[in-house]
Amino acid sequence: MAARKGSPVALFFPNKEKLQDKTVTVLAGDVGGTKTNLAIFKVTAKSVTPLVERKYHSAKYKSCIDIIEQFIKDEKLLVPERICLGVAGPVVQGKVEITNLSWNLDIEDIKKRIGVSEVSLINDLEATAYGLAALPAKDFITVHQGNTKNKGNIAIIAPGTGLGEAGLFWDGLSYHPFPTEGGHTDFCPRSVLDFELHSFLQKKYGIVSWEKVVAGPGIHDIYLFLMTKKKVKQAAWISNAFRRKDPSSVISHAALHNRDKICVETMQMFSRYLARESSNLVLKMKATGGLFLGGGIPPKISKLLKKRSFFKNYLDCDRMQNLVKDVPIKIITNDKTALLGAAYFGAYGML
Repeated sequence: MAARKGSPVALFFPNKEKLQDKTVTVLAGDVGGTKTNLAIFKVTAKSVTPLVERKYHSAKYKSCIDIIEQFIKDEKLLVPERICLGVAGPVVQGKVEITNLSWNLDIEDIKKRIGVSEVSLINDLEATAYGLAALPAKDFITVHQGNTKNKGNIAIIAPGTGLGEAGLFWDGLSYHPFPTEGGHTDFCPRSVLDFELHSFLQKKYGIVSWEKVVAGPGIHDIYLFLMTKKKVKQAAWISNAFRRKDPSSVISHAALHNRDKICVETMQMFSRYLARESSNLVLKMKATGGLFLGGGIPPKISKLLKKRSFFKNYLDCDRMQNLVKDVPIKIITNDKTALLGAAYFGAYGML
């Protein structure tokens, strides 16, 4: 698949031309712990066109298959020819347990209940990787220009409900997406403050992974840690806002508008940890082709991530500053990237 104009990614689909003059329908999904986006796409050898789309709150349903059935009923759809779902969790042998949600998915169950013979499950960050090629230049915010002449692997880090990480292997001509579960590796404290936070989180969770600090719930936990450490009384307006909205969203919004000192410090720590793990990921993948920040959080705090402090912390690695400083860094602003990626894989990767 050739990249759209302005996109940095050209993917490899060796069987794409098997479609020839055919047109098929693909039901694509982005299945996460908070929400599930489903859409129907019309696919030819040259295009993937969205026809209808709906969003569902995942926790309101017993299974993803229930949502698929509801979607088909809601839109009065014919059964699609193919289904491809990007799911938040590791897919092994066509099965997955959704992370941050008590769902199990099995390709064979989907085939049986929906009546579709061609079904695929891929990791949601793998779907995001596929979706990069579908995005125009306007769907990215540049954090650091880097050296765009360098080719090589690409890394994706995506904090949202959890922390997703993925990569794209560069073979010299095109990119091949692959998933990881790197967000569940151990958080590595450096400073005294980091160790104090680690101890605070360890008492709460036992194992402290990067996902415990670089994700939505992590923002709230960092805030609670700082409130406890500094013995500060929470402002009444924040308490009221927490009852109405997601606390992490309240904290980040307050920080961006400089409304509360602890919220500002919370997001400074969050930004530092995101920078550190981003650098870790770039080094492990030797991602000279670029680093992409996806998920629900980076676009909302892009103002914070474009500050000098984020890049300074990103560069703070062991003797590899010359490598990481040349890596272009961009924020993905299109919240449908994983859905588009699932559509493209369903269209061209299942042939």
